[in-house]
Amino acid sequence: MCGRYFIDDEMWREIKKICRQIDDAKLKVTRADVHPTDLAWVLAGMQGIHPEKMHWGFISQHQDGLLINARAETVLSKPSFRNSVQNCRCVIPAAGFYEWHKEKSNWNKEKEQVSFTMPQSKILYMAGIWQPSDKGNQFTILTTAPNDSVSPVHDRMPLVLLPEEIQPWIQNWEIAEEILSKVPPLLERKQDYEQISLF
Repeated sequence: MCGRYFIDDEMWREIKKICRQIDDAKLKVTRADVHPTDLAWVLAGMQGIHPEKMHWGFISQHQDGLLINARAETVLSKPSFRNSVQNCRCVIPAAGFYEWHKEKSNWNKEKEQVSFTMPQSKILYMAGIWQPSDKGNQFTILTTAPNDSVSPVHDRMPLVLLPEEIQPWIQNWEIAEEILSKVPPLLERKQDYEQISLF
C-alpha cells in the first residue's frame, strides 16, 4: 500500500521530456511529502499528456472512506474503479515513496521509515486512475504484489511504470490492460535507521 510519496524540483526536468509547453514557474516545487487528500500533480490527457492538479483519494458511493489505493488485480471488477481504469488513467510522478517496516529485532516496537526510488533516475512513475467530482478531480494509486525489492518491507507496492509505458498507459486501453498484470521494476531501498541486533 502506498500511503505517502515525496517529490522534488529535480524530477520536473524528467517530466519536461514527456510534457511539452510546461510553465516552469507554475510547476516548480521544492522537496515535499505528499499525503492523502493533498492536491498534487498528475500526468493525464487523451489528446496530449499534460500535468494537472488533483486531490489524492477517491470518494465513492460504493465504499466508505477515502480510497487512496486500488488493487491492480481487481480494479476492473470493483464498481468504485471500473469506469476510471477503462477511461480515466493517469500517472503520478514522484521522486520516490515510503513504507514503514518493523524489524523482528526492533526492541522499541516502532516502525522504521523506508524509502524506495528508481535506480539511476530522479523520478519514479506510478500508475493511477482518476475521476471527476464536484470538488475537483480525484486520483488513486494502483498497487500490486511486491517484487523482490519491496517484499521484505511490505506486502503491496505501487504499480511502477517505465518511462516508455507512460503514454500507452494513459492513452491505449489494450496496452494498459496488459500493464495491470506486469511485475514492476526493481527499486532502490533505503532505511533511515536500521537496528543491529546484539543477541
